[in-house]
Amino acid sequence: MSLIVVKQRENKPFRVDNKDQKFRRFYVDWWKIKRSTIYGLIAACVVIGLLGCGGWWLWKNRESIQKGETPKNAAVISSFEGDVRIIRASTREVIRVTQTTYVAAGDTIQTQADGKTQLQMIDGSTLTIKPNSTVIVRDNTSILGGTNVKVSLGGGQINVKTEDQSGESQNIVEVKQVESKISAQTEANFGVNAKTDGGEIRISRGSVETSVNGEKIVIKDNEYASIAPNGKVLPKEKSLDAPKLIAPPTLEQIFVSDAGNTAMTLRWQKTDNLPTAYYRVEVATSPFFVAESMVIEKEPLVTPNLTLAKITAGGYFWRVRSVASSGQISEWSEPWKFTIATREPGGAMALSDLKAENIGGNVYVVSGKTNPGTVVRILGRETFAVGDGSFRMQVSAPSTEIGIEANDEHGSRTRYSLNLSNGKSSRIN
Repeated sequence: MSLIVVKQRENKPFRVDNKDQKFRRFYVDWWKIKRSTIYGLIAACVVIGLLGCGGWWLWKNRESIQKGETPKNAAVISSFEGDVRIIRASTREVIRVTQTTYVAAGDTIQTQADGKTQLQMIDGSTLTIKPNSTVIVRDNTSILGGTNVKVSLGGGQINVKTEDQSGESQNIVEVKQVESKISAQTEANFGVNAKTDGGEIRISRGSVETSVNGEKIVIKDNEYASIAPNGKVLPKEKSLDAPKLIAPPTLEQIFVSDAGNTAMTLRWQKTDNLPTAYYRVEVATSPFFVAESMVIEKEPLVTPNLTLAKITAGGYFWRVRSVASSGQISEWSEPWKFTIATREPGGAMALSDLKAENIGGNVYVVSGKTNPGTVVRILGRETFAVGDGSFRMQVSAPSTEIGIEANDEHGSRTRYSLNLSNGKSSRIN
């Protein structure tokens, strides 16, 4: 490639009509420039332009970034507990949730055995992700006066609650290649059975419309449908109610006079809205019923009760679910708590070995020891001290100083103050 460059050269002046005049002549020089050099200059200009645009965007959005505000078209994690993680689609970075944050389209949310979280979607709906679940947010956008929300359940269980929706809006849950469009004012549970590799849809109120291979089925309130591993929606049936627990009442404390053990009976209401084949009961030392905390796993039970023999001192959680003759499995009952304690009523309480571990931001795991069965309250949350008197709780602390309160059913109360920065504790009363 050749480039013509025009130069001007000045001649010596000469006199015409007694006036000094300067005449300029123009000459042409030829410079040879490689084509790769031109392309390189263009590429450099493009890179500089992109860097400039990126710097401008960062400057314009610096306040939003510093404040951690939610990007446009992102869902918000409004609450969480336990181990919850996000895999960012853009970077594949794994983030452990320690504070309110956002989830963008394409991101994956994973809850561990003790994890649970709640998301606010762009259409005002609420998505609750239960323990041991994996969910991908496929879409969460607002367009043309409506909203598009779509999530895919890979494993575990979720609950979806929708509010009023415009005609242009849609909220879709995908389970085993089956897409379910959720109507306005609907509450629905979706699950994947790890044993059968099938799915399930349970409607508490409202309705959903499922679609697979062009076939559509409407599932209404108090109805249930299972999904075969091949993605086929099986015939609907009435939804099986979860059992209602009766005794011992939640938070009941049962004292024994020695350090031995005692016997007690768990009772619940018989499920009668569908023919019930049997019940399953679980007793654990953790409200999350993780494997290492399990004490009793009992099935099949044909009667609505279970006697526990030789149960030792400690704090326990229990729950029950029904299995219908058709094979449908109900939701778990809400877990209740009870305590077996050897401490004599009126005995002194104390808190010891108080520790606080920071796991990110203002989130701490507080642990310590007291008498077995004691109710420990921190920042509005509570837990039980288990058989060896230990307790452990995750909290979000607004300051570096927190109060810890221990109570029993006889009104005995002990309060401590714990400094999260240096780990020092002191008894208040």
